[in-house]
Amino acid sequence: MRALRYFLLLTIICVFCALAPNIAAAQNSAPQFQTEQSAQEHCPADTVVWVNTKSGVYHFKGQRWYGATNAGAYVCQQEGDKAGYRATRNGQ
Repeated sequence: MRALRYFLLLTIICVFCALAPNIAAAQNSAPQFQTEQSAQEHCPADTVVWVNTKSGVYHFKGQRWYGATNAGAYVCQQEGDKAGYRATRNGQ
């Protein structure tokens, strides 16, 4: 009986650990837009950036990967920063 309790507890912990990153990402996500114009309308006083949603790295207009990664969206820079995204380090 005791072994069954430990097994159930361990199973619950494993399920929670598997889902926790997705829950945190959903809570911290910034509004994403398919077009630069719609993002700019959402935050007219902020800079619009292109975020690679797989890596969490964003690019500024004029940089190589701005609007060009396979998985990405336009976001407002300040909201992206709050969501945990970061600027590219190599200027591309």
